[in-house]
Amino acid sequence: MGKFTFLPTEIPGVVVIEPTVFGDDRGYFMETYQIDDFAAAGIDKPFVQDNQSRSTKGVLRGLHFQKNHTQGKLVRVTMGEVYDVAVDCRPNSATFGKWVGVTLSAENKKMFYIPEGFAHGFLVLSDVAEFCYKCTDVYDPTSEGGIPYDDPTVNVQWPDCGCPHKTSAKDKEHTPFADQKFEYFEKYGI
Repeated sequence: MGKFTFLPTEIPGVVVIEPTVFGDDRGYFMETYQIDDFAAAGIDKPFVQDNQSRSTKGVLRGLHFQKNHTQGKLVRVTMGEVYDVAVDCRPNSATFGKWVGVTLSAENKKMFYIPEGFAHGFLVLSDVAEFCYKCTDVYDPTSEGGIPYDDPTVNVQWPDCGCPHKTSAKDKEHTPFADQKFEYFEKYGI
């Protein structure tokens, strides 16, 4: 059995990853990244930055992207549970404007790979969640972009978290998907 199971989604390049977990009455061990295994699965860009956030129930972060220094992300949850979403913003892609989502939790230990050219966001479903992600490029505050989490064109079906969504003021100001050209993502089209 391999260390990872790579499960394709409805959008080519977006992958759910299930690590092999070795556990006993003392706890567990798992690898969360291995360069050769990931490269063999087509995830071969180097990761250059790691991030971690902690959020409370109902926090909705996203949907974010960077216009320059575009980031691919390998995300996972180390505490709690989130619903994680990737939206295809590559204008030359057959799945342009489509989204895919997956529940990530400390319990299921799944990871999610979102390539360059996608908007990304997540909704916290548990009381608290810690979210970790590896990025293929550095954070550039001058390059931030996004689309509204409730954009009617994209129409992400967020699960009911049992409370109102808590978003940042900045996330409420994103330009609607239909009003953006996404020319900075043309090179990532399929």
